[in-house]
Amino acid sequence: YFSSDCLGGFIDANLLTDVLSDSESELGGLEQLERSSTETLANGCRADCDAAKRLAKRLFYLEGFRRCDVARHLGKNNDFSQLVASEYLSFFDFSGLSLDKALRNFLKAFPLMGETQERERILVHFSKRFCVCNPTALAPDDGAHTLTCALMLLNTDLHGHNIGKKMSCQQFISNLDGLNDGKDFPKDLLKVLYNSIKNEKLEWAIEEEEFRKSLSELVEEQYEGGGKRGVARVTDGNNPFIAIPILPNAVTYKHGVLSRKSHADMDGKRTPRGRRGWKKFYAVLKGMILYLQKDEYKADAELCEGDLKNAVRIHHALATRATDYSKRPNVLKLKTSDWRVFLLQAPSEEEMMSWIFRINLVAALFSAPAFPAAIGSMKTFCRPLLPSSSTRLNQEDQLQSHEGKLKQMSVEVEEHRKNPPSPSPKSREWEEYRIKEHYLIYEKSRYETYINLLQAKMRAETDDLEKIEASVMSGIGEGRGGREGYLRKTQSSPSISQHDVNGRASGRTGPGQQS
Repeated sequence: YFSSDCLGGFIDANLLTDVLSDSESELGGLEQLERSSTETLANGCRADCDAAKRLAKRLFYLEGFRRCDVARHLGKNNDFSQLVASEYLSFFDFSGLSLDKALRNFLKAFPLMGETQERERILVHFSKRFCVCNPTALAPDDGAHTLTCALMLLNTDLHGHNIGKKMSCQQFISNLDGLNDGKDFPKDLLKVLYNSIKNEKLEWAIEEEEFRKSLSELVEEQYEGGGKRGVARVTDGNNPFIAIPILPNAVTYKHGVLSRKSHADMDGKRTPRGRRGWKKFYAVLKGMILYLQKDEYKADAELCEGDLKNAVRIHHALATRATDYSKRPNVLKLKTSDWRVFLLQAPSEEEMMSWIFRINLVAALFSAPAFPAAIGSMKTFCRPLLPSSSTRLNQEDQLQSHEGKLKQMSVEVEEHRKNPPSPSPKSREWEEYRIKEHYLIYEKSRYETYINLLQAKMRAETDDLEKIEASVMSGIGEGRGGREGYLRKTQSSPSISQHDVNGRASGRTGPGQQS
């Protein structure tokens, strides 16, 4: 969730994942508030203390704002936003409170939404305010901020749906060694904080109806054509950070019949035998979600509860040919960000290859970049979680981000192999070593796939999905005696571009009808 600079070797930076991106008009309320001012407040070119105080007061007392509006005004990387955040925090009195109690009070004021860096900036202001109210509690501001981040991550580790092994108190203490301005935090303090989070999870300041209304408004701002549309979510619980909004106008990239077999549950644990059977669905790849529906796809049909139950999120996923499965033909393997594994059988090899291509391309284009991981410093390897939000990078920057991660993983693999554990191959250390190596090699393969597909899309110089697919498949076919003619052209082909981030339709081409 936070950068590794913030926590040193604590936990990977991705344990809290995003639920949504800010509206493109995120400072609209600010512009309206100060429209008569000569200061250019919208982009933060100048700082206006009086305007910041007025806005902070209105945000705190929710005068003309909802709680869902607060975070977007506090977390921007400009002078004015920082002034607003500082003034906003001045309304809180944390005197005499422990850090965990102060954090609970703060999180009840408004939902901490927005991009990762924006949330971190807000928590920096919280940490500073806590130290002002409690000057002798934690000696530098950095120490308070490190512990604040640690508590947020610990909360997700202990109570989040996506975590396999829960962190022990000793691990929590060990991971914070030396992070208090080069010294250790008092162990008694860390034990109290650990037990507080373990016994009572942090509650997010959000009401379901308010959250849905906020999401709906974001969708409507981005939707051309008017009319109210509802918003649902694919969620892993009641934590809004690990949910993906289902936007009603998300682009449909492919649909067709697939049979599904659950091979592994979360964290790669083998699916119990009674739940491994094959089931036939009508699959719809819409936005960053693969829906598995019992009824045939209809473009305007409402999603039912069953559709959401069987939905598979494909952010940071990887689809490959299931070369190790021979009982059925035309089977692809889909591995999700939380390491669930599904086997999907297509009607033909051509359809199987098309599903592989489109799932991977969507994941490559729209998966938000992972932040620097601290996996090398973990005493017990814990596979990091990955953000579920859509990227806000353009196509070139997205490619550069993937290339950076590939380089990082390549270096990690080399360093990992240089430091094998003690000779006993059956020891716990060897098991951790093998798990980590498997993770690094898989991530390297995933980023290689993403890079190849983005490069192929850029070479094709088009957003037409069928043309990109034909170009890629013809290249594959050249090594197999030629397969250029296998894609049947349709009257309408979906487009795929960085304009489709967060499921927004590009407005140029409608969803295609796959054969």
